[in-house]
Amino acid sequence: MRTRRLPLPAGLTACLVLSFSSPAFAQDALELLHKMQQALGGADRIAAVRDFEEDAYGDVWTEAGRPIGEVRKRTRWIAPNLLRLDQQGPGNTYVLYFDGTSGWEILPERGTTRTTGAAIDLVGEELEFARGYLSGFMAETWRGIWLADRMPGYTLASPAPNVIRVTRESRATDIVLDPATWLPLKHVSVLPVDPARPIPNETHFIEWTETAGIRFPSKRTDYRNGAKLREAKQITSRVNIGLRPQDLSAKPADSGPVWPSR
Repeated sequence: MRTRRLPLPAGLTACLVLSFSSPAFAQDALELLHKMQQALGGADRIAAVRDFEEDAYGDVWTEAGRPIGEVRKRTRWIAPNLLRLDQQGPGNTYVLYFDGTSGWEILPERGTTRTTGAAIDLVGEELEFARGYLSGFMAETWRGIWLADRMPGYTLASPAPNVIRVTRESRATDIVLDPATWLPLKHVSVLPVDPARPIPNETHFIEWTETAGIRFPSKRTDYRNGAKLREAKQITSRVNIGLRPQDLSAKPADSGPVWPSR
C-alpha cells in the first residue's frame, strides 16, 4: 500500500475523544459554535456551498523529522459526493477521481502509465482510501464540523474554555477558538493507532482569507505527536464556481496532475 503524505488534509482521519482534566465548563458549546460560524461567514452561506476547489502548496516531512520535499495538491468537490484529487510531490504524484461508489486513479511514477495515459480502477485498499478521504472531507472539514448543529449524528460539548468538541460516531475533533476573533486556531484529535498509546494529531490555522463571503485558511500546519508533518504555505480556495461533473471525471491527456489555468 502506498503511503500518501498530503500537504493538506481535506479532512482529519478517524479520532478518539481527547481527554481533559475537567469534564465540563460553563460555556455553552452551541453558543461557541454559532460565534465561530458567524466569524467564518455565517452558517447559511457555508451550507450553500455547492462546489469547492482548493489549490495548496507546501512542504512535507517524515514523522522522524526528515524533509521530504515540496508538494502541491488540488482538491475539487461537487455536492454531494464527487471528488477529484491532483497531487504532485516526491515519490507521491497521482490523479484520483471518485464518485462516492467507484472511480479511477493514475500513478504517473509507476511503469508506463505516463506514456500510455492508463487509468487504474479503484479497488481494494485504493478504493478504501478514496472512501475514507471523501468521508473525512464530509465529516471533518467545513462541510461537517463547521455545520455540526445542522448535521445528523453530531453532538457538541465544551470541555475547556473556548473549545468546541464535535463528536460523531465516537470520533471527536476539538476546535480551539481565538476569543478575539472566534476563528479556529487549531483542530485537535487523537489517532487510534494503538489504544494504549494514542497519538495527538493537530492542524494549526495560521492565516485566513475570504472567498464568496466565507473565510478559509490560507496557511496551515499539521502536527502528529508534536512533530511537524505538513506545512501548507499557500492555499487558494474557491466556492460555487460552477464546477461540472465532467470537469472532475476528465482524465488528463498526459496522465499528470492538472492545475488551474488562472
